[in-house]
Amino acid sequence: MSKILAQYKELLGILKTRFEKNMNRHKGLDWAAIQTRLEASPEKLRSLDKMEETGGEPDVIGHDKKTGEYIFYDCAAESPKGRRSTCYDHEALEARKEHKPGDSALNMAAEMGIEILSEEAYRALQQLGKFDLKTSSWIRTPAAIRKLGGALFCDRRYDTVFLYHNGAESYYAARGFRGSLKV
Repeated sequence: MSKILAQYKELLGILKTRFEKNMNRHKGLDWAAIQTRLEASPEKLRSLDKMEETGGEPDVIGHDKKTGEYIFYDCAAESPKGRRSTCYDHEALEARKEHKPGDSALNMAAEMGIEILSEEAYRALQQLGKFDLKTSSWIRTPAAIRKLGGALFCDRRYDTVFLYHNGAESYYAARGFRGSLKV
């Protein structure tokens, strides 16, 4: 086993256990095929490790038949704890004059090598379970909204997924972001 794979052996075990516990998220998919693909992509393992480390509990939610890629989403019940209290993007972070958060959602996602969920992806995740019952998550915001200073986020309340807006520079202890990764 290569040094990199040895480093990620524990992560692969966590991912396999989560995969087996949540078969409703990925019916018809085979862990052995996913693991083979993961082992061939050390940079993707690094990203999954960051997702796990920040509380995202990544799991496979689909397979792109055209590209052969497996799709991972953050499947933690609440917005990942290690990614909360962030404003939307770097521009918003720089615009704050005081009480700046430690980082922005888009900066963190880029550093982790993941994509922030779109509204469509967030709603698809909510079809697999009930997420963000107490927290909320920034989602990819259309350029026209962002240009005007806004950003979008979602959560689930009253058994309904809601889409909201806020100033991109805002941040809250209960708002983070969820990511996706294709392997």
